Amino acid sequence: MSEPKVALVTGANKGIGYEVARGIGATGAVVLIGARDAARGAAAAGKLAAEGITAEVVEIDVLDEVSVSAAAARIDREHGRLDILVNNAGILVERGQAPSRMPVALLERTYATNVFAVVTVTNALLPLIRRSPAGRIVNMSSGLGSLGITSDPENPYAQFPLLAYNSSKSALNAVTVSYANELRNTPIKVNAADPGYCATDMNGHAGPRTPEQGAIAAIRLATLPEEGPTAGFFSEDGAEPW
Repeated sequence: MSEPKVALVTGANKGIGYEVARGIGATGAVVLIGARDAARGAAAAGKLAAEGITAEVVEIDVLDEVSVSAAAARIDREHGRLDILVNNAGILVERGQAPSRMPVALLERTYATNVFAVVTVTNALLPLIRRSPAGRIVNMSSGLGSLGITSDPENPYAQFPLLAYNSSKSALNAVTVSYANELRNTPIKVNAADPGYCATDMNGHAGPRTPEQGAIAAIRLATLPEEGPTAGFFSEDGAEPW
């Protein structure tokens, strides 16, 4: 009998990240709840355990390279490999300013979490993912990062002038493709997920979709079979335009 897969989901103590962890855990994987606040992570892990899911807390601040390195070392020490990484942690700090009024500081803050931290976490954990017979990396993107969608004036997403957030998710899509191309001749698959407009703390619970619905695409990409795609951008309904 093969050992259960080991999955790390960053920002997994609530919202979409929690539901991604829950869905992956339901497949029998050991889920590592990546959380900046250990107590909140422990509470989330306890809720999952009550459903029969094997969950552990991994304290990780994705903005702190020391914290990320410590988390990688712990996973190495306790599990020896990582089969699934879901880069879910993200922020939205702007409130609809016109792009021409966007402070650069907000761009820098947004990119630090939504782009640079993904690179930091992925690079730290990639040696462990390479030990997996079928590694999967999923980056949580957004339809707002799609140039094809947001450039269409008839699309509702074109009405959200979130320069920092939208462009950070476009950049994350490019990061996704870069890693997928580097790893194309390995068993590792790298894709971006679009959860749709979900009601979460990030948007004041304004979205029409639930976090559970928002997790569907990421869970699917995290558990892709050998013949599954890489270097793609997918929603629950299928491929999304870049």
